[in-house]
Amino acid sequence: MADAAALLKVWLDRDGALLRLRLNRPKANICDAAMIGALHAALDAHRAAPWLRGVLLDAEGPHFSFGASVEEHLAERCAAMLSALHALILALVEFPAPVLVAVRGQCLGGGLEIALAGGPIFAAPGAQFGQPEIRLGVFAPAASCLLSWRVSAVAAEDLLWSGRSIAAPQALAIGLVQTLADDPEAAALAYFDEHLAPRSAAALACAVTAARAPRVRELRQRLAEVERLYLDRLMKTRDANEGLAAFIERRTPHWEHR
Repeated sequence: MADAAALLKVWLDRDGALLRLRLNRPKANICDAAMIGALHAALDAHRAAPWLRGVLLDAEGPHFSFGASVEEHLAERCAAMLSALHALILALVEFPAPVLVAVRGQCLGGGLEIALAGGPIFAAPGAQFGQPEIRLGVFAPAASCLLSWRVSAVAAEDLLWSGRSIAAPQALAIGLVQTLADDPEAAALAYFDEHLAPRSAAALACAVTAARAPRVRELRQRLAEVERLYLDRLMKTRDANEGLAAFIERRTPHWEHR
């Protein structure tokens, strides 16, 4: 297991009012089991801090994240991967302070799912967002639940079914992104300084719970449902295993539609 400190930079900013989390494995910043574990541990370590008014999640290098580890999607490993990722998604959604996300470059797959579990997304104009899992013969369980929190059902289905990526301006237009800025980290910090730092941490924690409680209850049920669909049905198909193997072997998949 890689050293968590080498995978994820964690520090307190703004006199301890802001928790900074920075993915630190450029350029891909793959969200594998080690990265997921490091993120979850950092959230757990600061969850009870009474003065915390926000979290800023960003990434080292030119890209936010290329997504999850394809190797960990293989049949013998995917149950553990999904369980860990979905536990992190819930930890982000239920965190008692707003989670701001700053994105540059590619934000794909599991990386986008993690971003979706936060709050406002601040993106550089050249950022790209997508759920490419369908191209590998699988689907994105968490995004299937989270995308409709931000965009219309039609827009969510387009991203999930096509596997295409969209540029930041289009992501802004459909509501996936809240702010475009040449320096998304600076924009997120400015938002924090103006809108969150002056507030009561206790009031913010209650406000986050009040805004998200119904969706959190639904998300717990939906994540369990899509996880079972992924493990009990999808991963028993020939094409899911073929698509993952083809990606790892750097070849074009041959679909048999079964």
